[in-house]
Amino acid sequence: MKIINRNPAGWVILAACLCLAVPPSAPTAAAEISRENAVVRAVRKVSPAVVNISSETTAEGRQGPFNSMDPLFDWFFRDFFESNPRRRYQRASLGSGVIIDGRRGFILTNAHVISQAGRITITLEDEREFEATIVGADPDSDLAVLRIDATDPLPAVEMGDASDLMIGEDVIAIGNPFGFSHTVTTGVISAVNRNIRADNAVYHDFIQTDASINPGNSGGPLLNINGVLIGINTAIYAKAQGIGFAIPINKAARVVRDLIEHGEVSQTWIGLTVQGITEQMARYFQVPGGGVLVRQVAPDSPAHVKGIREGDVILSVGGIKVRSAGEFNSAMRGFAAGESIHISLWRSGSARKTTVKAAKFPQARAAELGYQRFGVKVKDAAS
Repeated sequence: MKIINRNPAGWVILAACLCLAVPPSAPTAAAEISRENAVVRAVRKVSPAVVNISSETTAEGRQGPFNSMDPLFDWFFRDFFESNPRRRYQRASLGSGVIIDGRRGFILTNAHVISQAGRITITLEDEREFEATIVGADPDSDLAVLRIDATDPLPAVEMGDASDLMIGEDVIAIGNPFGFSHTVTTGVISAVNRNIRADNAVYHDFIQTDASINPGNSGGPLLNINGVLIGINTAIYAKAQGIGFAIPINKAARVVRDLIEHGEVSQTWIGLTVQGITEQMARYFQVPGGGVLVRQVAPDSPAHVKGIREGDVILSVGGIKVRSAGEFNSAMRGFAAGESIHISLWRSGSARKTTVKAAKFPQARAAELGYQRFGVKVKDAAS
């Protein structure tokens, strides 16, 4: 029997049906989704630059032939038996740090991490240990720089920019909480420009994050999703979970530069003495939003040269709003000598803007400026 199909489209339909009827020779494997996301890549890149900071202290004790709990008993027999001094070494994990210059071995951490330290030991991710020296520490900013000597260049983190952080942006924290080395936590930026109070002092311009920061994380890096350093983890809010704070890297960079070059932070000066203003003063000066009142302008100072006057109200310094003398001084610490500072001020009912070039505090004029500010003169006791 001969089958004749004069419709070419029919052959196409018949072929498709036959293909569907024939089972495939082997099952098709489902495509796997890569688990190597941005966080994994960032952690892999930066972890070798994160270090554990520990301190070794010595404690001496004397041990006699009796182990008495009675101090009177020990006092009576101490002249009859020779006591042997025993020296005990104790190592305690203090916190975290991050290598910022692998060629010179510079490590950035918090000042409070090393404030009570004896001999400082740095442990790398590969368990190599180095004895560190303190390059400089600045309690006002809670930052410190350490140095270790290695035969080969060390891995270092890439310094970033914290001026354009976005609320809700993903961040990564790496540190050594409770001694658990290289612990990674993730979260988001909850807020910026936060002020926190601790030990009767107010610290300004912090990054707030919900990435878990626990004791031991202090001094470790806060990274963006690309593994770039945007902050130094420094504090936790004890009354709540998920509230941690980090020092913006832009603020830290200036402190680091001074500590490496001078061993201390040089005080930036533009010649202004300011005070906060009350609501009544704000209404009198017709200032919207508050600010700080200029009480004195030092003659021939950078601010004087730019025409800032007594009675002006400073609204912002470098884009940071200031409402107290503490906030003004904190904002000034973010600039180095020679940098241009954009200042917004209020005068005679209108806002004005000017740019002042910061200078290093003139030590030769310290006595004169002290007298102008406090009304105190200092002279040689022998005279």
